[in-house]
Amino acid sequence: MPMLEIAVQDPEGIAVARDHGADRIELCTALALGGLTPSRALIDAAVASGLPTHVLVRPRAGDFTYSSVERAVLLADVRVALEAGAHGVVIGALREGGVDTDLVAGIRAEAADVDVTFHRAFDVVADRGATLQLLAELGVDRILTSGGADRAPDACEELARLVALADGRIQVMAGSGIDASTVWPILATGVDAVHASAKRLVSEPLAVRLGGLATAGAFSREVTDPGQVAALRAAVDSDTHAGPGR
Repeated sequence: MPMLEIAVQDPEGIAVARDHGADRIELCTALALGGLTPSRALIDAAVASGLPTHVLVRPRAGDFTYSSVERAVLLADVRVALEAGAHGVVIGALREGGVDTDLVAGIRAEAADVDVTFHRAFDVVADRGATLQLLAELGVDRILTSGGADRAPDACEELARLVALADGRIQVMAGSGIDASTVWPILATGVDAVHASAKRLVSEPLAVRLGGLATAGAFSREVTDPGQVAALRAAVDSDTHAGPGR
């Protein structure tokens, strides 16, 4: 049965994922920006929850080509996550349109016996098939992908192709646009795991402007929704992904 991974960004999200059926979490902050590296204290809280915790290591928003200074910070953050007891790290680095092989190989060596996931930087490379083969050779355990589309449910044919290419040498985890209503065609592709943020918006008043994306007045933030996590758990556990007519 495919694993259910929930991306969470705060202590409440960790508890929701644990209590409503996630198999593991991807821990980050700033999900609205695609996720950034979480603090050591947040990693500690996630590991203490008992859920397998895979820590996203991404030093800034934007693209995935990093300067030498950013590369050093990324490697240091991997070490921090490992020292905190993370069960895996989630990384992605590109150079000249392809994988930054030196950095990925360095992270794989640092990670030793914990999992390494290559995140959706995979979706912006020109040749996903060749990139999958390269990542498998580098010892990466899995890729997180939407099949190159904005939403994974719109790329099921590509996901199935990647699963076939992987042939068990590297796991394929589908992510983006997945909820209980869209997961069955994703599961039918044969992916090893599904990844979702299962989030909803809550509105709160903000008295003063705190930044370009946090202006005074009504302010919305994303939280992990218990109902969505539970519904995804039920959908993954059911046989509804077999589709109509089963």
